[in-house]
Amino acid sequence: MLIFTKSHNMKIKEITNYLEGIAPLSLQESYDNAGLLTGNDEMECHGIITSLDVTESVVEEAVQKKCNLIVAHHPIIFRGLKKLNGKNYVERTIIAAIKKDIAIYAIHTNLDNVPEGVNKKIAEKIGLQNCRALLPRPATLQKLVTFAPVKHAEAVRNALFQAGAGAIGKYDECSFNVEGTGTFKANDGSNPFVGNIGERHDENETRIEVIFPSRLQAKVVASLKEAHPYEEVAFYIHHLENVQSGVGSGLIGELNESISEKSLLGMLKSSFGLSLIKHTRFLEKPVTKIAVCGGAGIFLLPNAIAAGAAVYITSDIKYHEFFDADERILLADIGHYESEQFTIELLTDFLQQKFPNFAVLKTEMNTNPVKYYT
Repeated sequence: MLIFTKSHNMKIKEITNYLEGIAPLSLQESYDNAGLLTGNDEMECHGIITSLDVTESVVEEAVQKKCNLIVAHHPIIFRGLKKLNGKNYVERTIIAAIKKDIAIYAIHTNLDNVPEGVNKKIAEKIGLQNCRALLPRPATLQKLVTFAPVKHAEAVRNALFQAGAGAIGKYDECSFNVEGTGTFKANDGSNPFVGNIGERHDENETRIEVIFPSRLQAKVVASLKEAHPYEEVAFYIHHLENVQSGVGSGLIGELNESISEKSLLGMLKSSFGLSLIKHTRFLEKPVTKIAVCGGAGIFLLPNAIAAGAAVYITSDIKYHEFFDADERILLADIGHYESEQFTIELLTDFLQQKFPNFAVLKTEMNTNPVKYYT
């Protein structure tokens, strides 16, 4: 077994804060239960196991490998627990984790909904380019407007950019600026940067406008106030109807060259290690545009059709739901575990890039409860 050495005493919250910077909890669906499920984030972390699911065997694996944090895609606690008697695998797993001081962190639909998340990993395995969300998530963007003295506008802009504001698609440091005259009168007890108490002051100012993800509001405002020279910083924030093309459910992209439907399914079998694929009737059309959604994604079928996808790849499709393809699209079910299996690789890559000298191990347990007799 590999032995790792920690570079410093790292707390669990350092790891979870980093993960939430990638996939904020605010982006999880309303029914979800992502976040720290067991353990205290002030605990010192000795090592990390990444997994798709958390089972008793994964907890025991963590114990054996001296890792006290499991980072999993699926939350082991999904519905409310009223008792902990060990009568089912969920209760037994939670009891084992608590007894052994194993923290469990779930990063579920919030990781599904970010541009570099689960669906991007699927797209990479297929070779999709020019990817965008199949169902963009609304209300994820805001606009900040502020006013700074002309000589200080550049410093304020840079602070906003450093906080994550000003990114639009493949561009960053985007802003709109216009010069004008601001007025104010400092009252008793104030400490004005310019002007005199009791006198109205005119100042040449730059109006600065930037767009930022809603989740960064506190950071953006704090950076603004720290960089701005005024004692009282004037700003206002608008909620935007604009959507972020990469934030949302599912994903759609294109292949560099069109292929046949049978060739695509053959490639899926090879790339995803599949013994079978359930699918609707072949439409005998070339395939270039493909939609994907890891896990149970039949709810996005209308979006895939409307976006002009030739094929929609997902899992957990019920018998009657296959009829909904209605010969407008090839619908393929590759299995829930199979569609998300590379999430383990994704999480490991994220963590090793940030903490290169820390113990980050992939689970050796295959937690897929579905078996195939062939």
